Amino acid sequence: MLHIARVNWVAIAALLLVGNAMAVEEAEYSVIREEAPFELRKYTSHILAETTVAGNFEDAGNEAFGRLFKYISGNNKQQQEVAMTSPVGQEPSSQKIAMTSPVGQQRQDGKWVVSFMMPASFTLESTPEPKDPNVSIREVPARHIASVRYSGFWSEKGYRRNLEKLQDWISKTGLVVTGEPIWARYNPPFMPWFLRRNEILVPVAAPGTDD
Repeated sequence: MLHIARVNWVAIAALLLVGNAMAVEEAEYSVIREEAPFELRKYTSHILAETTVAGNFEDAGNEAFGRLFKYISGNNKQQQEVAMTSPVGQEPSSQKIAMTSPVGQQRQDGKWVVSFMMPASFTLESTPEPKDPNVSIREVPARHIASVRYSGFWSEKGYRRNLEKLQDWISKTGLVVTGEPIWARYNPPFMPWFLRRNEILVPVAAPGTDD
């Protein structure tokens, strides 16, 4: 089953890249401090579509990706206002949503929360409502993030190794952690491992504050 899931990832990502002419919108942020491969960033507020799955670190993303991909491909309800005529009718319609990056994965209560970022043009009110009750929409306020960037395979070993490096840098720079780490992936599965952009993002307090 894992092999099938990975093949589906490749097929889906290939279609996305062809459809978007290799242009994928990324989360918007500014860099406050840089000590490669580490950065302190300030992210603007944005909307996430997310779902929670059980399973191990490396399999969770595959299961969740299909669920979220269906949502952005049209498995959603867009409420459409209708002019006051007789009779008045209103029905849900489906809307396709552009792919964005990164795909985020975060530990929560023993499970994994996997998320897609909505395009910047979406607000909480204008984001289409998911038909799948396992997909939810929420707004993430502007926040500071400490990050480490690395290439390589999508493995728990690589994640933990780079998370430890980032935690050491956070401690050294005197930043205060305010949330759980997020594993961020920016590339399709067929991207060679040595060209992949992987990141770990840890929410921190703004410099000069205690929380």
